[in-house]
Amino acid sequence: MPDIQHAVQIEGTPETVYPLVATAKGFGQWWATDITESQGAVELGFFNRATVYRLRLKVDRPPIDANWVCETGDEWNGTQIAFRLEGRVSRTLVRFTHGGWRSETDYFTSCNTTWGELMYRLKSAAEGKSRGPLFLAGDLAY
Repeated sequence: MPDIQHAVQIEGTPETVYPLVATAKGFGQWWATDITESQGAVELGFFNRATVYRLRLKVDRPPIDANWVCETGDEWNGTQIAFRLEGRVSRTLVRFTHGGWRSETDYFTSCNTTWGELMYRLKSAAEGKSRGPLFLAGDLAY
């Protein structure tokens, strides 16, 4: 099964970065604005909620690991989104994996590109720079 992988160096400690990758509120600072929480899951809505990705936090080990399981989406369903944080002096290396894809489709390739952009938005949010979420309500979703 193919995986999407990225790594980004962030100025700041894992304790600063972790809430951005382990909470709905954190996702709202760099990923999407249409976010709800219910029954222990986080839902990110796109296209006025025509597309909804429901994620459930399966591994919550602050400030090191946050692993989510995707419960919806044609190609996302059953995949895992993992953030591994490695502290390095006053920096954090974020190792990201969106794993367990069934195949390398065009959608997989598009998501790889989008995740690359999202990693830099995460970096900006963690470093106090305001780039905002990539997807606003009604924007394209990948």
